[in-house]
Amino acid sequence: MRRTATMAAAVALAGAGAGMARWLSSRRAADPGGDPREANRWLPVTVNRSPEEVMPEGRLPEPLVRLGDTVEVRVRKAPGGRGTELAARLLEPPPQGARGTVARISGDDPRQEVRRALREAKSLLETGEVLRPDEPSTNRPTATGKVLDLAIRRASGEGRL
Repeated sequence: MRRTATMAAAVALAGAGAGMARWLSSRRAADPGGDPREANRWLPVTVNRSPEEVMPEGRLPEPLVRLGDTVEVRVRKAPGGRGTELAARLLEPPPQGARGTVARISGDDPRQEVRRALREAKSLLETGEVLRPDEPSTNRPTATGKVLDLAIRRASGEGRL
């Protein structure tokens, strides 16, 4: 039984390490020849509501209001009549290079807050509540459980929108 748990933990850690290596190799923000505006691009989500429902009386959804003056927000009809495109981007460029990588790994990248706010706004507008992932069925502090806990905690600030 213990050997199986050790093997499962090793496989989980190897998978996490391979994923991290792939993610790090895909980041070219530190490239001095790159366009610095690319790192500060718009992060959009499509909301299945009309623009009037997304911004009633010109008011932003509450999760985006919490970001205050740190972001610029754009609201427009989504292509093909598929609701509304809600997009946000930071006004200040996010950290880049080694600082950006450390910020992202540690969960301190300001883009993660923008992604989280966009996801929460979409969820509130479409369902009336912020949906959260289910808690894992085990709460034992195993190596695999710790990796799963980290993934669940960080999920809303990462990935594609």
